[in-house]
Amino acid sequence: MTTSRCDDAPTIRIAAALIVDGRGRILLVRKRGTQAFMQPGGKLEHGETGPKALARELREELGCGFVGEPRPIGRYSAAAANEPGQLVEAELFAVVLDGGIIPAAEIEEAHWYDLDGDAIVLAPLTRDHVLPLVRSGTCAP
Repeated sequence: MTTSRCDDAPTIRIAAALIVDGRGRILLVRKRGTQAFMQPGGKLEHGETGPKALARELREELGCGFVGEPRPIGRYSAAAANEPGQLVEAELFAVVLDGGIIPAAEIEEAHWYDLDGDAIVLAPLTRDHVLPLVRSGTCAP
């Protein structure tokens, strides 16, 4: 597990999707009223597994599912993008989408991020953990 956390900060447990298209771009989302783009996914409900939470969140927020089983990448921690003073602990899964993307619920925008230069605000988890994983080529779906 890779972390960047302070032990006394409140932690939000999430499941997050790493989705890469055929051109090597990563699907990121931005919640309504925020600036930072991040992986699709969300908070685990009581007793929910990472894959179940991810399936629920993708249906609710993007109107789609994924093909087969999500492939576990790892568990990563970073400062929460939208909750000051809190951390996110993310179970990251590589998935291949099943269906079209229709932003819904609290998602205002979906964006296919180009590793070669999109200038957008990125959540700490995305910037510090996800992009290095994708650039290294160790986490292709």
